[in-house]
Order: sequence, then structure tokens, then C-alpha cells
Amino acid sequence: MSARYVWNLQEAGETQIAVVGGKGAHLGALSRIEGVRVPDGFCVTTEAFRQVVAGAPAVGAQLDRLSGVDADDREAIRTLSAEIRRTVEGIALPGDLAAAVTGALNRHGERAAYAVRSSATAEDLPTASFAGQQDTYLNVIGPEAVLRHVSRCWASLFTERAVAYRQRNGVDHRTVHMAVVVQHVVFPQASGILFTADPVTGNRRVATVDAGFGLGEALVSGLVNPDVFKVRGDEIIDKSIAAKQCAVQALPDGGTQEVPIDAGQREQPALTDEQVVRLVQLGRRIEGHFGSPQDIEWCLVGDGFRIVQSRPVTTLFPIPDADDRENHVYVSVGHQQMMTDAMMPLGLSMWQLTAMVPMHEAGERLFVDVTRRLASPASRAGLLDAMGKGDPLVRDALETVLDRFGFVPSLPDEGPGGPPPGGAPAPIGTDPAVVRELIRRSEDSIAALERDIREKSGSALFDFLLDAFAEHKRVLSDPLSMQAIMAGMEATWWLNDRLQEWLGEKNVADTLTLSAPGNVTSEMGLALLDVADAVRPHPEVVAYLRSVGEDEGFLDGLAKVAGGAEARDAIDAYLDRFGMRCVGEIDITRPRWRERPTALVPVILDNVRIFEPGAAGRRFEEGRQRALAKERDVLSRLRALPDGDRKAEETKRMIDRVRTFIGYREYPKYGIVGRYFLYKQALMREAERLVRDGVLAEKEDVFSLTFEEFRDVVRANAVDERLVQRRREAFRAYRALTPPRVLTSEGDAVNGAYRQRDDVPAGALTGLPVSAGTAEGRARVILDVAQAELEAGDILVTTFTDPSWSPLFVGITGLVTEVGGLMTHGAVIAREYGLPAVVGVERATRLIRDGQRIRVHGTDGYVELLS
Repeated sequence: MSARYVWNLQEAGETQIAVVGGKGAHLGALSRIEGVRVPDGFCVTTEAFRQVVAGAPAVGAQLDRLSGVDADDREAIRTLSAEIRRTVEGIALPGDLAAAVTGALNRHGERAAYAVRSSATAEDLPTASFAGQQDTYLNVIGPEAVLRHVSRCWASLFTERAVAYRQRNGVDHRTVHMAVVVQHVVFPQASGILFTADPVTGNRRVATVDAGFGLGEALVSGLVNPDVFKVRGDEIIDKSIAAKQCAVQALPDGGTQEVPIDAGQREQPALTDEQVVRLVQLGRRIEGHFGSPQDIEWCLVGDGFRIVQSRPVTTLFPIPDADDRENHVYVSVGHQQMMTDAMMPLGLSMWQLTAMVPMHEAGERLFVDVTRRLASPASRAGLLDAMGKGDPLVRDALETVLDRFGFVPSLPDEGPGGPPPGGAPAPIGTDPAVVRELIRRSEDSIAALERDIREKSGSALFDFLLDAFAEHKRVLSDPLSMQAIMAGMEATWWLNDRLQEWLGEKNVADTLTLSAPGNVTSEMGLALLDVADAVRPHPEVVAYLRSVGEDEGFLDGLAKVAGGAEARDAIDAYLDRFGMRCVGEIDITRPRWRERPTALVPVILDNVRIFEPGAAGRRFEEGRQRALAKERDVLSRLRALPDGDRKAEETKRMIDRVRTFIGYREYPKYGIVGRYFLYKQALMREAERLVRDGVLAEKEDVFSLTFEEFRDVVRANAVDERLVQRRREAFRAYRALTPPRVLTSEGDAVNGAYRQRDDVPAGALTGLPVSAGTAEGRARVILDVAQAELEAGDILVTTFTDPSWSPLFVGITGLVTEVGGLMTHGAVIAREYGLPAVVGVERATRLIRDGQRIRVHGTDGYVELLS
């Protein structure tokens, strides 16, 4: 029976997490690495925990109550978790279990000093470290004390912090079990933590050692500041020696105590330089064994190191795979596309297959390798300029990497990135017919795709899609389309630069482009106001829409309500035009509005409440009149200047040009998303067939497969269910990571910074000005567009906005985002609607409180916190 309850540490390994928990499994694996010394001991297995809990029905009832608690209800979590801990600690240990533990103590030394340490099955895993969420007890002496502390470790599975973490991360409390590691305590002269990758920068080639005197509890508890060493290769590149006032040492009869350090020793390093380098070499060996950066707890005993724990560092952003050992610099695609969330494998692979440049995956996000463009002086300037116009923080991050001597090699000027063969394309005339022709081409291509894809299935569908992706790229690379986009952007830059130079006024183009024709994204927001007009006259329809909840079939029932037929027709017409859109629309796995129309209901109801009938037409006309008035004002002031007639004539040409082309800037994305929805509908028909055939449990399983893997499943009519499950678990873990703007092949996560400014008030948040004007109002911090509840005059604060957020823009007075640039979606639509906007405000959703009064300075690029 004892074999069920106790395993020697050397028996444990990485495949026995379910038996000995994450910590026990890691320690067992560590003990078998050559040159790594781990204090001896044993594990009380998860079977012991299960037996004890099964014998206490009260725990099951308490877990039932806990499962119904909201992750944000801290008080309920605190109360229930304390109740469960008291119950677990109060359970009497069965005799056979106590005998098994006591027998193990006899074999290892009954009166020896032990560390009794929790080891949960969801602890120290490659994708999620639960470090510090359960308990460790040092210098425990005697069987009675060890058994008591085993119970306390079991109870620590339900600390408030551990429970809240599992609630937030969707981990079922009943699926996590607790083993307990019982190890000989070592009495070190120094101890600490070794990170085999820099935990601050992410650099995988720089190790960080934190060191202090005595037991490591002094460092972990924050009692003393550690000595900090940074090591690259075998060289210490930086070190900081702290004044260590005290240490924690073991007491002879058990327990620990805090003791002062002699004045002469306080500022002495806890380790010599030679010991630091040797420790890092040992850490690299451990890292090599586990295959990922490690967070290692170590002790110095004599002149040798004991390793008491090693866990994966799960907070580092992963690095894209490369087929060489050269240095690489990657730029985040998500920051350009206004979608920094993790993407499912099918979404990633579809974007890679349809993108115009090679894209590399890391952390379920996509990156573009810009190393060669940075390496050539000819292309470097153009790249930095383009990135700076889009997002100054990306440019600053790239310049930070360039400042690292030798990281990016220098290529000759004739390297890649020079002028395209045949020279730059000729500029196009200011002719609205150009835009009409481009839209016609796109519509014809999508109509052909819709016609041809309808009957495709099986392997033939995937072959067809590969050809469709080639057409997709051809449409995207249409030279005329690029010329039209650049014409609008270049006219915007010309107007802002020249009119600031000539008239001293910033960002004049923001007003001159109000209500520019042909902006399909701004039309999307205004069209939902028209939908609200069809709903507003019918109280029964309003009441029905308030009750729909998550019923995605609500449109069928809507027609049965008085006035519902008109409302349904209006919503259907809107979905016919815009139903392919959704939040995070570059990820094909995200539910589209046509698939989940309830996402639009809160916005429709807000529009019904906030606006009067005919608001869409009035808003567009008001914007157009403001733009015309600004044009007259600018031209009049220019004519009064020296050489004014010429300046006014040039400016008028550029105003006409910007209003002709700037609206088209949003159209290519609309076309892409339209094609994506057709791809998705065809692929989901195939997924539904696989469900009917019993190959898949549910159609969404295909989201965890790449396009190529999906095709293989269709051909074989079989799927690797374990692969699907692993992908889901990885997605949950990566979803919690924040991607950097720039990432290097060494792991440096670089986000850039704004230059110090003297014109920003103290306490204000700095960002990029993208839409002129000043707005003051209540901040609404909204992370999910479906949860938005806005009042007239509110200022939207969020991480990023893609086109699906446009319907909210009609009801707000200002915009603040954490991600964005001059020509990204939020900026373009904010200018179109005349909303003062500041983007690229780091941590805005955390630094601005929901409901707080703020003032947005869209001309100068900062946000004041007023209350």
C-alpha cells in the first residue's frame, strides 16, 4: 500500500506529473542530470491527497460552491478558500498513509531536518508556472511535524492566490491535485535564484543571478535586496552588490530565524565571480535538458551548488524559429493590423498563406523579419521612416536594436530594399474613376470566388483554396491599388507639413478629410445608425432585442414582433454588407457578425437610446460642411501670404487629391475580410462533415490545426486528438502574453519609448497624436466591444481598435488606445468622424480608470487625468 503513497525522488520524472506534481517531477528529472546535485528526499503522491479529500465530503460541497464564484469576486474567493483550507488541515490522516510517510522518514533519517514543499499537478508546467502559489516549510524535524506540514501543503492548494489564479486561467479546481516533496534541508552559506534568460529584457543569452547569504527565504520574502549578476557566455557583464542587513538561518530544533549580518560582511558579494560563472554553466546544462529557459533555486554548500528547484520561465515571449544561427530582428504584425491577441493555428496559417511577405510565428502571433532591410543603409532609412509614420514606438524599438553594436550587420548600399526594378510607379491623376475601377475589380474577384468555391469539397477544396490564395495576393498587389493608397497618404502628409510651415497650424488634414467619400469603414458605423432608425419606432422590437442574450437565432423570432419585419430586414441588409466583419477579423477562426449577430445588438440599442432619427445623414453632412469651411479658411489665409496664390493653388490640388483617395485606404482590408469569410464558410462545411463522420468532436477543433494539417485530416479522415488538446492548452497559455513591438532572435522584447517632452503636463500620459482637437469626458475602459455600454460624451479607452469597433465611434467624443499609428484603423476613422484621438499610450487601460474624467489632447498627443 505504501508504494501508492510514497515515491523516492529519484523514481520521479517529467512523465510522472500526475503522480508527484510539477515540482516533484522536475526535481526527479534534475537528480538524473550529470553534474547536478539535488538534496535527497521523497514524494507523498497525489493518490494520498485524493484519498484524504475523498474521505471528506465537505470538501466536495465547498468545491461545488467555489466553481460558481466569479473570478473577480475576491471576497467570496477569500472566504471560501479559507474554509476549504481549514477543512483539509482538519482531516485525520489514514493510518496506512501515515505509516508510509513515517517509513520513508525512517529510511532517510527520522530526526533529520526536512523541507516540506507543495507540488501541484498544475505547477511548474512548460506553459504555466504557478510558482509561489502553494506553500513550502523549511527545517521541519520529526515525523509528527512532517505529517502536520504535509496536511498544510495539501491545504495550500486552496490559498486565495492559487484559487484566483486558477479561476482566471480556466483551470478546474477538481482537476488539480497536490503531491508533497519532503527533502533534506541544506544549510547554505549563500542561496538565491538563477534565471537562464534575462527576466526583464527576455534575452536568452544573458543569465541573471540573484544571491544573498543564508537560506533563500530572505530573498523570496523581500527581507533583503540581493546581489545581482548578469552573465553573457562566461563573462559577467554587469553586477550590483547590495548591502545585506540580515539573513535567514535554520534553528537547531526546527524552524528558521532572521539573524543580523556582521557589518564587515554586509557589502561583500554572496558569491565570487568564479562561482557565479560556474553556477550559470550549471544552469545552462539544466536549461539544455528541459529545452527552455529556467528559473532555478540554488544553494551554495561548501564550494558546491545544490539545486532545490527548477521551473520553466513562462513569462518570456517565445522567439520565432530560424534555420540559421544569425541575428534576426522581427516586427510585430499585430501592431500593424491592430490585433495583438493570440491567434489560433488555422488563423495563423491562413494569414501566412495569404500575406504578401513571409511571416514567422511565435507565441501564437505573427512577425516579419526586417533584418536585411535594417542591414542595408539604403533600405534602412526607408524602413525606419515608414515604421515611424505608422507607429513611432516601433521606430524607436528598431533604433534601440540598431544601437546595440554589431547585432545587425551592415550590408552594402546595393543590398535588398532599393528601388524596385523599372523604377517607382508613375503617380496617378486625381480622378474618382480610379477608385470606382478598383472597387469594381475587387467586387468582381469576390463574386467569382463565391461562385467557384460553392461546390468545392474534400481535397479538391484545399487545392482550389491554394489557387484562390494566389488570386488573393494578385488583388492585394494591384499596382493601381497601391498608387491610390499612397496618393491619399502622401497628400495627407503634404497638407500637414506645408500648412504647419505656412500657417503654424498642426494636423489640418484631420479636418479637411472629414466625411471624405468612399470610406467603407466609416460607412459601416453610420449604417448602424440607420439600423437603429428602423428599430426605434417599435417599442416591442426594442424590448425583444434587450432580451435576446446569446440567442444567435434571434432574427427568426424578430419577425414575429410588431414592427419586427422592418427591423429584421434592416439588420439583414447590414449583415449582407458588413456581416463578414468581427473583432480580430484577421484571425479566420473568430466568429463573424453574420455568425454571431448578437454582437451588434448592444450597439444598436445604444444608438436607439443616444441618437435622434436621421443621425447618420446629419453627421456625415456636418463633417462635410466642416471640411469645406476649413478648406475656405485655409485657402483664404494662404492667399494673404507672400506668394500666396501659388500656395493656395497647390493646397487646393492636394485637398482635392486627399478627398479623392483617402477613403479608399480602408477598402482593401474590407475586400480581404470578404474573401476570408468565403474561405471560412467553405472550410467550416468541411469541418461539419468531419463531425458527422465522427472524426471530430466539434467543428471548432479544426481551429487548432494549421491549413496543411486540416487538409491532411480531410484526406485521412482521421485526427490526432492529442495534438488538438495540446494546441488548445498552448493557446490558453500564450493568450496571457503581451507581444512586443519588436523581437530579436536573442529574445529581447523591445517596445520603444517616446522621447522626453517639455510640453506635457506632469502626470499626463504621452502618446501619438492622430486626430486633432481636444475632448473632455468620462473614460470608458472597454476591452470587449460586445460589453460596451456608452453614453453620449464618453471617451473610449481600449487596447486597440480594428474596423469592427467603428460602430462605437459614432457615439463617443474621443479615443485613446494602447496600440496604433497615424494610418491605422482607429486613427483613420477618428479623423473621419472628427474625434480627438491619441494612440500608442502605453498601459492606458490600466492607468486610466473606468469612469475617470480625462482630457484627450488629439493635436499634441497626450491625455490628462482629471479625477
